[in-house]
Amino acid sequence: MHDDRRITEVRLDRFMRERISAAVYTRTTELSLSSWDAPDEPVPVMEALRQEFLPQEHGAPWGKPWSTKWLRLQGEVPDSWGTLPDTTVEIVVDLGFTTELPGFQCEGIAWRPDGTIIKAISPRNQYVPLKLLGSGMAIDFYVEAAANPDVAQGWTFAPSPYGDKVTAGTEPQYRLGTIAIAELNRTVWELQQDVWTLHGLMHELPMELPRRHEILRALERMMDAMDPEDIAGTAAAGREALATVLARPAYASSHRLVATGHAHIDSAWLWPVRETIRKCARTFSNVVALMDEYPDFVFSCSSAQQMAWIKEFYPELFGRIREKVASGQFVPVGGMWVESDTNMPGGEAMARQFIEGKSFFLKEFGVDCQEAWLPDSFGYSAALPQIVKAAGSRWFLTQKISWNQVNRMPHHTFQWEGIDGTRLFTHFPPVDTYNSELSGRDLAHAERNYRDHGRGTVSLVPFGYGDGGGGPTREMVAAAHRTADLEGSPRVRIGTPQSFFAEAEAEYSPLPVWVGEMYLELHRGTYTSQAKTKLGNRRSEHLLREAELWCATAAVRTGGAFDYPQAELKRLWQLVLLHQFHDILPGSSIAWVHQDAERNYASIMESLDAIIGDAVAALLGEGERKFLLNAAPHERNGVPALAAAEPVRSETPVTVTEKAGGYVLDNGVIRAVVDGSGLLTSLMDYSSGREAIAPGQLGNHLELHRDTPNEWDAWDIDEFYRRNVTSLREARSVTLERGGWDAVVVVERLAGSSAVTQRISLEAGADSLTISTAVDWQESQKLLKLGFPLDVRADRSASETQFGHVFRPTHLNTSWETAKFEICAHRWIHVAEPGYGVAISNSSTYGHDVTRNVRNDGGTTTTVRLSLLRAAKFPDPAADRGVHELTVSIRPGATIADAVEEGYRTNLAPRIVTGGQPVEALFSVFNQALVIEAVKLAEDGSGDVIVRLYESLGERSAGLMTANFPVASVHAVDLLERRVDSPGISAGNDSVELMLRPFQLVTLRFVR
Repeated sequence: MHDDRRITEVRLDRFMRERISAAVYTRTTELSLSSWDAPDEPVPVMEALRQEFLPQEHGAPWGKPWSTKWLRLQGEVPDSWGTLPDTTVEIVVDLGFTTELPGFQCEGIAWRPDGTIIKAISPRNQYVPLKLLGSGMAIDFYVEAAANPDVAQGWTFAPSPYGDKVTAGTEPQYRLGTIAIAELNRTVWELQQDVWTLHGLMHELPMELPRRHEILRALERMMDAMDPEDIAGTAAAGREALATVLARPAYASSHRLVATGHAHIDSAWLWPVRETIRKCARTFSNVVALMDEYPDFVFSCSSAQQMAWIKEFYPELFGRIREKVASGQFVPVGGMWVESDTNMPGGEAMARQFIEGKSFFLKEFGVDCQEAWLPDSFGYSAALPQIVKAAGSRWFLTQKISWNQVNRMPHHTFQWEGIDGTRLFTHFPPVDTYNSELSGRDLAHAERNYRDHGRGTVSLVPFGYGDGGGGPTREMVAAAHRTADLEGSPRVRIGTPQSFFAEAEAEYSPLPVWVGEMYLELHRGTYTSQAKTKLGNRRSEHLLREAELWCATAAVRTGGAFDYPQAELKRLWQLVLLHQFHDILPGSSIAWVHQDAERNYASIMESLDAIIGDAVAALLGEGERKFLLNAAPHERNGVPALAAAEPVRSETPVTVTEKAGGYVLDNGVIRAVVDGSGLLTSLMDYSSGREAIAPGQLGNHLELHRDTPNEWDAWDIDEFYRRNVTSLREARSVTLERGGWDAVVVVERLAGSSAVTQRISLEAGADSLTISTAVDWQESQKLLKLGFPLDVRADRSASETQFGHVFRPTHLNTSWETAKFEICAHRWIHVAEPGYGVAISNSSTYGHDVTRNVRNDGGTTTTVRLSLLRAAKFPDPAADRGVHELTVSIRPGATIADAVEEGYRTNLAPRIVTGGQPVEALFSVFNQALVIEAVKLAEDGSGDVIVRLYESLGERSAGLMTANFPVASVHAVDLLERRVDSPGISAGNDSVELMLRPFQLVTLRFVR
């Protein structure tokens, strides 16, 4: 046979484009338009509908960046339209879309005159069925059109002015397209879906497979059978020509895909939070309308915060969603407040993501989510399995690890083992996207890519436009129906994530195991970008800890006279949790988002300081005695953990000796030598007598790197940054300040064009040296590192993570270790050899790197560097410009226990207040390995006291925890405070004996 395949394929492409697609709507007629432009920010629908709408020209330019235009569409459906059996009437609304990037450009919501939502208007979903208007043949409705600019600009990562209203300009972004009544030919539309499915499948099949050629010839017969001048009249004949190839069943061994509707909507990213709220309304109104049309359609929605917004701002839509949840079509998943970052949130914050998320879904919908759903976060903490299980969930899903630059994960379905030994059933959808269109390419990739063939036979595919929202379309549902049982394609069924997990769990055993963190080999710069957002997060987490502790203590100690501010604390927690979304806390959003975050953090801090002040006043009473409020889980200055008492200061002042233009600081515990350039040449603790700084090396060493990643500027640090570095050794001045018995060396220098002031301080009796670095950061595409070369032969580093720490090798034996050239740590990082270690803690820094080098003398230098600041150009061209203050402490001769204590010390600033009497801690724990992370009152309002603690050293630890107030009983609960059996816990009347495994997390309820 002559090979005319390519000729036929080209013919088909043009036939689809110019004939079939053009004939889906047989007739159109323009509507009458009028409009009103919102003067600034969006307004509620009823306020908009009260405005004066003026005549609007078709095809006119509109929409300065971030503005809103309200359109009124009016007209009458012509007689006889939609009367034939295969026709219906729709309104087509083109706001000036391009066909690319749905969710990253203008969008709209269609509203009825009574203020109820009809559905979304988006680039690939431009229709409004006449039947949804509820007005017979008369047309009168409104479209709220959002002129969201395309910040992505083709993903060139060039600086864009559109991320800030101040710089976005006023030029119209769009031009109105077709806005008309249209008659839909259903047969032509169905033919279009037939052809699209077969065309996509054909191109994924091997050339030597007969099935590919069978499809091609069927498509050829379809074109031959149809009249290009009368597509509507011959569409039925075209469908008949394709019926046989569409009816052929899938291979018995075909991979099976559970397709669940989805719209991963970023809670902020290249748009502000206020626009996310509207994106949610657009997307959810679209899927609810789709559910009415397709009873088998299922949509999975992951973020409780987004549902809370709908409840608050779109109550009518929320009511419709409730009905669809009850029918099983709208499925809450994930159980988190937002799809958060998992690298940087603290332990209690990570727990609260599930507490707030699952509680919302239980209260509003009666749904107890069983899966953690994080398709797009930038790596996954090794502490997560335990936290997910402690929340009462069973499964975990992500897709993002498929973005790894170097190493490919060996499984798609497996058990994930966390730092404490908890195992969690985990799935990576092999389709490698959370925005699938269910195209032939997507489905074929999912089948070919699945790494567990022969053991598992099923995977999940989330389908629908995401990131900027939009969700599934009727075309995607049609694709799912056509591939339910189609030769050459995996078999697709629409279903819920729970149905997938249950099926996969039942068929695949024993599962392979992945141990430890799932490190994303990309987006390492997110540990550092937007330092003020990260500072706000860290400070808020610790203030919330303090507020809950002192409020709970006040409620108990005053016998209920102090009113525990539960609702306000919950509001503040939810606001902090929102900002832990995986494009806010990581610093990868537009300027507008981070400006909002900074304002919100300032408000949070003000509110929490007031709450703490009220609680402390109730606890201490009136008086002039000075008390230290010790919210840390360790004794501080003679004040017991979680108590308030008069502090005890060291009786030995710091001595200062001048040396070669620098200073020697000595408090009898440690001794530090700062040279004439403000660099640390020596750090010794008297307990071990060892020198921490490597021979001939300099600590407190600032280095400025070129930082020009290949793409994803705010997200990425590429390894080649190390090859261009400026050592900042020259100081403009080095001076000494004395404050009481303490001493501070003040160093001023330049980092490029940025003024740097460092305060190197040693307190009387302190075990660590503190370095506060204030920077007026004015750099562009630079990375500022602070390094400490240590005389320690460490083959691994320990980095704090949620409720424990994770070890990472310092060597580069494999590509897996080599890829981890930038790592995340919370409050501290520790490097050690047997018998000796050094701990470095920080106030708001997450990015670190640890390298090692064997010296000529045979010793090993292990260098720990902290990434202080970056200066990315996209998506915020002025990212991190301004004044920052970052605090670091370094503790020589430190154990892991010392590192844990130092982390709290650096992040819980001393709170000195005046009052009349001290306050006894509510709880005492007799083992420093057992760390109390949270003390609060129960969520149910009973007044019971909830305590969350964990084993912090990574070893089996025993201890006794005693309540210092009247207790009726005590028992273990899960994160949602539901009673559970927990190993290692023996409860008495007012105390608990604990025998915990390494890093075990425990929540206890003390019934008053």
